[in-house]
Amino acid sequence: MARYTCSFTVSVPSDHLLPLLVELLQDCQLDIQYYTGDYIIAREVPGHVPFPKLITAEVLIDKSKSTEAETRMSIVIKNEELPLQLDNYCRQMFEVIKQAIESSRHWHLIESLAG
Repeated sequence: MARYTCSFTVSVPSDHLLPLLVELLQDCQLDIQYYTGDYIIAREVPGHVPFPKLITAEVLIDKSKSTEAETRMSIVIKNEELPLQLDNYCRQMFEVIKQAIESSRHWHLIESLAG
C-alpha cells in the first residue's frame, strides 16, 4: 500500500478552511465521501486508472492548535498499489494535491512538512 503524508500551517481560521479544502479536493478530481468540522475523506473517481491505483485523501484539521490567524492540517494520500517505483501513481497524485494546497490563492502557506 502506497502512503504519503504532509502537514501544513496556513493563514486562515479553521472555520473557513473546511469549505476551501472541499473545493480544492474537488478541483483535483476527487469526490468527497465524508466530512465533519475537522476531517475530510475524498476518493478519486473511477474510470481513469485501475482500481488499485485509485487514491484516497484524508485531511485532518487540527482545531486544538488553531488560532484566529492560522490553522494546522495534515493530509494522507494513499492507495492499494505497492510502491515498487519511487515515482508511482500515488506519489504523483500526492504531489498534485500538495502543490494545490501550497499554491492556493485562498491562504498564505506558513509551513509545509512532508513525512
